[in-house]
Amino acid sequence: MISGLYEGQDGDSRLALRVDVDGARPTGRVSGDLFTVAGATTSYAGSFVVNAPTVQAEGDEARIQGHGAFTFGTPVRDVNVTIAHGSGTAAVAGRTYQVSFVSPYFRSVLLEVDSVTGSVPFVAYPTGSLPAPTGSPARELTVAAAYAEAGIELTLAQPGVIPVEGSGADLAWDDAELHHAMTRHFTAFGDAPAWRLWLLVASKHVGGYRGIMFDYNDAHQRQGSAVFYDAIKGTTPQAQRAQLRTYVHELGHAFNLLHSWQKNLARPPQPLGPDGGFGDLSWMNYVHNYRPGGEQGYWAAFPFQFTDPELVHLRHGFYRDVAMGANAFGTGAAEIDPFEQPVEDHSGLRLEVRAKKSFELGEPVVVELKLSYAGEPRATHGHLHPDTEFTQVSITQPGGRTVLYRPMMRHCVDTSPEIRLDAGNPAMYRSAYIGHGRDGHYFQQPGEYHVRAQYIAADGSRIVSPSCLVRVRFPVGKDDHQVAELMLGEEQGQLFSLLGSDSPALRSGNLALDEMIGRYGDHPLAVYARLVKGLNAEREFKELTPGNRLRIRPPDPKQGIEHLTAVAREASVDNITLNLVMRRLARAEARQGDLGRANAVMDEMVATFQAKGVNPVVMGQIQRQAELTKAALSAEVS
Repeated sequence: MISGLYEGQDGDSRLALRVDVDGARPTGRVSGDLFTVAGATTSYAGSFVVNAPTVQAEGDEARIQGHGAFTFGTPVRDVNVTIAHGSGTAAVAGRTYQVSFVSPYFRSVLLEVDSVTGSVPFVAYPTGSLPAPTGSPARELTVAAAYAEAGIELTLAQPGVIPVEGSGADLAWDDAELHHAMTRHFTAFGDAPAWRLWLLVASKHVGGYRGIMFDYNDAHQRQGSAVFYDAIKGTTPQAQRAQLRTYVHELGHAFNLLHSWQKNLARPPQPLGPDGGFGDLSWMNYVHNYRPGGEQGYWAAFPFQFTDPELVHLRHGFYRDVAMGANAFGTGAAEIDPFEQPVEDHSGLRLEVRAKKSFELGEPVVVELKLSYAGEPRATHGHLHPDTEFTQVSITQPGGRTVLYRPMMRHCVDTSPEIRLDAGNPAMYRSAYIGHGRDGHYFQQPGEYHVRAQYIAADGSRIVSPSCLVRVRFPVGKDDHQVAELMLGEEQGQLFSLLGSDSPALRSGNLALDEMIGRYGDHPLAVYARLVKGLNAEREFKELTPGNRLRIRPPDPKQGIEHLTAVAREASVDNITLNLVMRRLARAEARQGDLGRANAVMDEMVATFQAKGVNPVVMGQIQRQAELTKAALSAEVS
């Protein structure tokens, strides 16, 4: 066997060479990364891969030759490698390197796992505990062992336990708290690509998710993930198996692996596997979506490994496409072709994107997604919001460029409760803030934008909406220009995405929102600043301190009531957001000890939507929601 990692140097150029032509699941490739050495510093220079080399063995010597694809221009594209007894030569891009065998692994990554007190990290799953497919040997799989089988070495740092300071904490994490924990933790990581990962084992997410990959628009992309113990805990073989898959899946995102059904959204686009990707036997697929056979079919056939194309990416993807903190998730996927209507559509589902008539420059762009049935009743899943990635939104900007809305956080939903659309429940609705995401602000200039959405249904159908016109108006007066500048800051966009945060990393964004309220409180866009400040004040906030302790900032009901009352009074936000605001306002009133006022807020919510002429089916849902909120708040304060 000669496969593995080799290293060598020629003058100021260093080569990391990956030979993958024999051994376990060889991909038949040779690849490498080149670095420039200057004094005591080393800088990345470029990468290459030979996808179909010829391999000749003569005695103890192996010769590998082929035409390489490079990330940089070079007149010499032929790559020639000669290996014997763990060393040899590699001729790459006009230079010759003396190389020596370093490791049987193609890449090595340092993994740090920290867990919040009470959350127990996964250890191992014996694959022989439950029936497995023929040809998949029984073995004990840790997360590191699963990646080792893919040729990736995970070196585990000393695990840490994060104690909780304060009492009465529900330990349910939201995106803003995770964002802050990441920014706090990554100050030690540094602002540079590195083979280094952080995994946080937390208690639970407010959305009930099993896992999430930290993915947002600064230099720290793909360096961290979280798994949520309460959603995956258990000691049965089934629970341990599910935990292993969740851990490997979330860390797979950090290696820049997309979900199986989303690989066509990468740049360059990758071909989808069977059944639009849902037929992939991969760590990166969702168990319940597997076809054929759903969860039962998946586990009956899954060999506990990545697919062949995923293996190629992990082992031979260009350095910046794989290394944590380098290229963005989905590398280059910011620019796409607009979604096109299917040639044939017999799904019986209809998708619409709705927006108000026009937006001020700097106003958070919120759209409403509506999924309905046409003809016979239909059953599908309820993941309509684009943050869960069964729905994608494309935005064609005034200059003609089409970009994909990509959320700051990538939520992985391992369960899909069935939703039945029929006469009693003809449609489901979601409100989505698409004005800001991983790529920053998407509506930064006046003009006409065209927004389309694509929903991937439970049976794999791809339902595409008609185009929705979104107009962004030119500022009129001086105040409009200044307000737009305050609203379009990068940190402000993150605060709108997160619905507020205490994070010091977003301090200037919070100061800008304070200025909006203080100087331009009468401007129509000030309602959004109050919305963010009010929602953030009304909730508790978990802060990961520099000493890796968890400190809880209790809710501030008084400030929450002040801001949220102003938002509810104006009622200029979209209906779904207004519904959230009034329920959170009621909670703040109850926490202040005024349950009567809390119940009155719920009665006002019902009256507000009745006055808006909301359709009877939705009105019935709002009334039930109001009564359930009253009951929950009464139980909470009693």
